[in-house]
Amino acid sequence: MRIPRIYTAQALAPGISTVLEAGPSQHIARALRMQAGDALVLFDGTGGDFQAELLQVGKKEVVVRLGERREQRTESPLAIHLGIAVSRGDRMDWVVQKATELGVTNLSPLFTERTEVKLTGERADKKLRHWRQIAVSACEQCGRDRLPVISSLSSLEQWLDTTCAEQKLVLHHRAAVGDAAALAPHSVALLVGPEGGLSEAEIANAESAGYRAMSLGPRVLRTETAPLAALAILQSRWGDMGPR
Repeated sequence: MRIPRIYTAQALAPGISTVLEAGPSQHIARALRMQAGDALVLFDGTGGDFQAELLQVGKKEVVVRLGERREQRTESPLAIHLGIAVSRGDRMDWVVQKATELGVTNLSPLFTERTEVKLTGERADKKLRHWRQIAVSACEQCGRDRLPVISSLSSLEQWLDTTCAEQKLVLHHRAAVGDAAALAPHSVALLVGPEGGLSEAEIANAESAGYRAMSLGPRVLRTETAPLAALAILQSRWGDMGPR
């Protein structure tokens, strides 16, 4: 039986006993129906994880004892910062989940000319908390021990002004297929537009800011498909996916 992996925001250390937060405690007690003496794995999102044992399981509170810290080496050597226009419905949820599984280190939700979603104030804060929880759950499932950073919503202009990486790529289906970089970068910034794509002016602005055009071939991919295909290609070319 697969041992559950659980994220906690608490700082962890070998040999300590600790009470987990309400969310993880209720998940362990109610959803997983675990009992005292059961084994689990805990991680705090800063690297590595801990074998742990349940000492007490209550309806609202769970006590665990931590064992030794382990290095899992599940993080890619390629740091990818994904800037993606906010999309409608559950498409953004899908991108956050799958991008986390594919090893993205930073994700910035963006407003662009053709972004149809309007998020401000408490609605924006609630959505951001929702996306961060999706990333937590994805890390628990896929074995990552570092949480991706999901930034607050910002404009495309802010993204272009502030994002730094060795390679900067803007994805659009009108691009010609470019040559691969001669040297493998340690970091990549990948910009992806909304339904309908980035405008010609936005693409020009990105290219003026040092972004190279990236194409995924002759077919037009949906806004939730394109970033995932691009991430898989980047991880295969410069990261930790593909044959070894």
